Amino acid sequence: MRVSEGQVTATVPEQPDAGKGADVFFNPVQELNRDLTVAALRAYRERTPRVGSYLDATAASGIRGVRAAADGWETSLCDIDDEAVALCRSNLDANDLDGTVHHENANVLMHSEAFDVVDLDPFGTPIPFADAAVQGTKHLLCVTATDTAPLCGAHFESGVRSYGAVPRNTEFHPEMGMRVLLSAMVRTAARYDIAARPIMSHATNHYVRTYLEFDHGAKVANDCIDDLGHVYYCQRCLWREAERGLIADAPDDCPHCGEHVQTAGPIWLARTCEPEFVRSVAERVTEEMGTAEKARELCATLAGELDTPTHYDQHRLCKRWGRGAEAMETFNEKLRDAGFSASRTHYGGTTFKTDADVAEIRESTAE
Repeated sequence: MRVSEGQVTATVPEQPDAGKGADVFFNPVQELNRDLTVAALRAYRERTPRVGSYLDATAASGIRGVRAAADGWETSLCDIDDEAVALCRSNLDANDLDGTVHHENANVLMHSEAFDVVDLDPFGTPIPFADAAVQGTKHLLCVTATDTAPLCGAHFESGVRSYGAVPRNTEFHPEMGMRVLLSAMVRTAARYDIAARPIMSHATNHYVRTYLEFDHGAKVANDCIDDLGHVYYCQRCLWREAERGLIADAPDDCPHCGEHVQTAGPIWLARTCEPEFVRSVAERVTEEMGTAEKARELCATLAGELDTPTHYDQHRLCKRWGRGAEAMETFNEKLRDAGFSASRTHYGGTTFKTDADVAEIRESTAE
């Protein structure tokens, strides 16, 4: 079937269950991801004018790489599948665009050639491509992970195997997944004396997406490792605490209710976005994008999120406390009036971040 996104039209396989199975070439749910990618590439080119080459490392139908080519990037598309390679070539030709199509394993290509920007959007986990992607990236590595159950701790053993961290299935599980992915990518980059810092990240529609800017040198890589740590979490009262460091030192029990405390980590504890960059991305979302309004709204929320390593869900808290929920702005305003910071988050309509702990939230928002 033919689909139009942004400035291009592409042929993609007709699949009623897009996003499921090993042979998926095109997922319409990812249009927001692709629209934001184009806007982020525009913002990054403004930020780093010397960049020019872009690799769509696991290209499938090639629509992501074709859109980059239409936006002026020197584009390469790579896939090992015969049908995918044919689609990439025909979609470039159909839009009268130049680009190089590589019919080979993406790991082989990324180990042998480097690109200013590498985009890694495979089916499932990106970890099998992580080492090669780090070595094949000069400036910006864009990564999507769709295996959210392992990332978030719902499939615990798989998460531990894939990401080398202990994930926990908490009520802030989308953020847990994002920070587990960031931890794995940061540790991978650090092995090569590269600091990989996220300049924009979001967990949307059952996937995690992050944009990692590279800096080179052992010292800056060490600085990134210093931003890894653990979260200690009580399932009963929802108390949590974050602590930097690769060795966990969890309390014996919850300081509020005395119950057992779970430990998650090592996860990324620093910022997942640079607000200034995210605002720049929003400014480069254009009207031909099918998700333009949603993309701008997401960027506005991301730019306004507090820099804390976990979030809360008001409905979950109020249910635990046996009281009714209220409008989010009213709830957050009560926290601010009590002297705390508070912000909405992109993880859900009733989610928020604050520097108050769970006991302070309860007391500050009581009637």
